[in-house]
Amino acid sequence: MSFFKSLFLAIFATMFLTYVLGASLIELLDVDIYIGEQLIEPLKAISISALVVVLLVLVALAIAMSVFGSLIFVAILLLGGGAMLLIGVFWPIILIAMVIWLVTRDKRAAQY
Repeated sequence: MSFFKSLFLAIFATMFLTYVLGASLIELLDVDIYIGEQLIEPLKAISISALVVVLLVLVALAIAMSVFGSLIFVAILLLGGGAMLLIGVFWPIILIAMVIWLVTRDKRAAQY
């Protein structure tokens, strides 16, 4: 599954579960939500909580992706640095091995 398809399904599931569980919880506990002195309808209250949950999921996703992305970037930098260090240290040996290989290879096999 692609990243965006998974993200869309996660957001949809979050909103659906928040609506279902939120409606049940509001009815079960007989909760009234006020903004200022105005009573908010249950559906609007659930929508607000669903929006907050979706925003929190997106923030958590961004944090997780940035942390793992940073770790992967650092790992690639370390591997690249190690490769450059090995090439820098052993370049004379690599050069001599390439010259020996070019001189001693089978000339007939290279022509065909």
